[in-house]
Amino acid sequence: MRRLLILVSSIVFLDTLLFGALIPLIPGFADEYDLTKLQAGLLVGAFGGGALLGGIPGGLIAGRVGPKRAVVAGLAVLALASFGFALAGSAAALGAARFAQGFSSTLTWSGALAWISIESPRSRRGEMIGNVLGVAVLGAILGPMLGAAARVTSIRATFVAVGFVAAALAAAAAAHPRARAERALPGALARALADRAFVAGLWLSTLPALMFGVLDVLAPLALDARGLGAVAIGVVFLTAGLAEVGLNPVIGRFSDRRGRLLPIRVALSASVIVAALLAVATQPLVIAALVAAASVSFGGFFTPGMALVSDRAELAGLTQGLAFGVMNTAWAVGALVGPSAGGALAGWSGDALPYLLCSALCGGTLLVIARRQGRAATTA
Repeated sequence: MRRLLILVSSIVFLDTLLFGALIPLIPGFADEYDLTKLQAGLLVGAFGGGALLGGIPGGLIAGRVGPKRAVVAGLAVLALASFGFALAGSAAALGAARFAQGFSSTLTWSGALAWISIESPRSRRGEMIGNVLGVAVLGAILGPMLGAAARVTSIRATFVAVGFVAAALAAAAAAHPRARAERALPGALARALADRAFVAGLWLSTLPALMFGVLDVLAPLALDARGLGAVAIGVVFLTAGLAEVGLNPVIGRFSDRRGRLLPIRVALSASVIVAALLAVATQPLVIAALVAAASVSFGGFFTPGMALVSDRAELAGLTQGLAFGVMNTAWAVGALVGPSAGGALAGWSGDALPYLLCSALCGGTLLVIARRQGRAATTA
């Protein structure tokens, strides 16, 4: 189990490393290619677009051929996409490479999360998913440092090296024993989508992806406008994610013992406040501190939300690969809409409006959860 955990964690680490590497490169690309905030948002959102297109197909592939083969195929596509990003000479080419990276992530994430969920005891599923997500967050926070280093040294050489690492991980996954076979029951997907708890888990993947998409576009541009360079912006996002790395396994264990909803309610409550404060922050140190707070509060949804999706999929007779494929699609909607709509709204009315809308979405979700829990208690 330890070897599988290391392998799966390494795969998602590389994926999120690439996802975050673009953050400190955005101001430079915006200057080099004369991008508006909307265009910068579309470049960031291209990853989500690829994940949206490939989410359900990636899950179907993982369910049909097994998590191992899905992971190997996804890593092969990721290697090619990294080489393409290294050789890109225009904003359109960069966007196409990011789109391909997003598409590859549907295979790697569906396969990797299904693999670890199938092999884990249900009583420790939240903890194991939390361990994987903790490493994924580490990749996300080291990604900006990779991007900063690439800007200072060579973008081409950096992403060529990443492509070779992806190829090496594909070889390691191919040599690992495959997961236990799953039995898919007829009509399982329809039953899962009719399950409110399953759908709630999907929304708890969409919502933080949307908010992180807004943050990842607006915060670097705001910090850059206030005099911070690519390295300093990378340090801000590195510092912001350090607490989240250790927090995800803790949240996972807590949700295994106390239920999935309690940590979700806490994260929603904190996110309402943090997003509202981001709307009014103007000082660079304040923005940097709020980026750190957002990293913890926004990221607090992911582990219990994913565990909830896995639990309800198992009850519905849905394969874990397809369940996480559907979840990837839900995440991709947020990852695409967040930066694109956030950049467009910020270009039209300023940064405050996108952040306030994020705060309102968290508040509305919290109210819906509280109302449904109240009804359940009354019925009981």
